[in-house]
Amino acid sequence: METPTSCLTSAGLLAWTLLCAIQDSRQKRISNWLTLTAAALAGGFLLWQGHSLTGSVPAAVLAGLALALALSLPGYIGGKMGAGDVKLLAALALASSPLHVLGSIAGAALGMLAWTLGGPALWQRLPGSARRQLALLEPGQDSGLPYAPFFFGGFLMSMVVLA
Repeated sequence: METPTSCLTSAGLLAWTLLCAIQDSRQKRISNWLTLTAAALAGGFLLWQGHSLTGSVPAAVLAGLALALALSLPGYIGGKMGAGDVKLLAALALASSPLHVLGSIAGAALGMLAWTLGGPALWQRLPGSARRQLALLEPGQDSGLPYAPFFFGGFLMSMVVLA
């Protein structure tokens, strides 16, 4: 059973990833203020308490950070991911565990696949105001989709599974 503190931590991490997703879906960028502040807070908490916000020991956090960088840096170098996406993954790794990182990335991949397959039909059913607000998510764009909205879905999924 989750304690009130762990529920607040989970809600805070979900709210943070949601803010990143909203900003990325509207601007196709995530501000350093959101990513670097979260990374600094998570790193400070880790040093102060000796565990991550989700209770992982430092060795596991470092493994999660290595995993996040190993899975995101090639995409950044290849021009498929932005620097904000890499910083988002790194900050999440500092705040959580390797399983959260892996689950979030896997969930994001599944979400992107589902959007590629079902997005065109769903897009046409959205109200015009929603399509204008989320224009960067329009299926079939040449510039690629923003990653953070799908990452949020993956993180939400991992929080449910790992709770």
